[in-house]
Amino acid sequence: MSKRGENIYKRKDGRWEGRYVRAYDPSGKARLGYVYGKTYRETREKLWAAKAAHPGRSLDGDFSDYCDKWLALRRHDVGDSTYVKYSTIVRKHLRPALGKRFPEQIDTVLLTDFSRKLLEKGLAPKTAKDILMVLHALLQYISKQTEGSLPPVEVVYPRERRQEIRVLSPEEQARLVAFLLQDMDFVKFGVLLALLTGMRIGEVCALRWGGISLERGELQVAATMQRLQLPHAGGARKTQVVIGNAKSSASCRRIPLTDTALELCRRMQREDPRAFILTGRSDKYLEPRALQYRLKKYVQNCGLEGVHFHTLRHTFATRCVEVGFEIKSLSEILGHASTKITLDRYVHASMDLKRENMRKLSNIGM
Repeated sequence: MSKRGENIYKRKDGRWEGRYVRAYDPSGKARLGYVYGKTYRETREKLWAAKAAHPGRSLDGDFSDYCDKWLALRRHDVGDSTYVKYSTIVRKHLRPALGKRFPEQIDTVLLTDFSRKLLEKGLAPKTAKDILMVLHALLQYISKQTEGSLPPVEVVYPRERRQEIRVLSPEEQARLVAFLLQDMDFVKFGVLLALLTGMRIGEVCALRWGGISLERGELQVAATMQRLQLPHAGGARKTQVVIGNAKSSASCRRIPLTDTALELCRRMQREDPRAFILTGRSDKYLEPRALQYRLKKYVQNCGLEGVHFHTLRHTFATRCVEVGFEIKSLSEILGHASTKITLDRYVHASMDLKRENMRKLSNIGM
């Protein structure tokens, strides 16, 4: 008798046989039930129906029930933004498509079809991949809860197209810096500081003057600001600004300041350590989307196109590589968990640098 997953077997007489837990005796031993069909698909459908209808099912609830339990566990071991991301994916994508199914009904064929439909909706491959990663984590959780009684499934992730990341050229960078230095205020200072340190937009918004040490010539990143969607908003206010811990343990870091950055900090410093660097006040902050809007105005005035706040971070990393920055140090300054992230996502060698490296080969006769 050959097996084809989900406790479905091909019998010697040509029929297919499916087995499920019908009940448990007083000693805890499982008592099996059986269904039969002429084809694998027919048997599988009969098996689903038997498992769903029978009180002796070994799994506790449908996929939606397990989503609730998994989210409740994640609430206390991930950050606010990550939890909001998980709950949004479950609410918008996983529950509508899979919520009423029982976990044992979810197989590789179903997941492949689900993945295809995500892309057909027009979602980006990266978004579809994020959804499937949450689904995979959920299936792993269910498998542990059921002591591995679920058949193994394969999650096939869509292939992401590598997009060219916008990086400011040295001439564009000089143009932006000149504009920011002209009639500099706290917001322009924050934008320029981000360009000189590679900080993320939420980190700049959350940075207070107490995190900058002029004596040691460094700043400390320990918090981030973000506007989060409230998971269960009952009223009209569905989002709120949250200042929380940095993105990850690697994101909590100390960044040495260049002479240029240090001089700017001395020029703009405020005595109150609780004051935000973007406002100079402790009772007023500038949230990320407002800072992004300000930057949009700045780059328009400079005649630059396609520049977002993350462009500053990519530009910083690229300039570091161009001057021969050691990658491990750069990775820690950017707050990455590994140098692979730095190399894959943030290092963009210019054509001039590529030519310079090729000239090194010429010097040895190649």
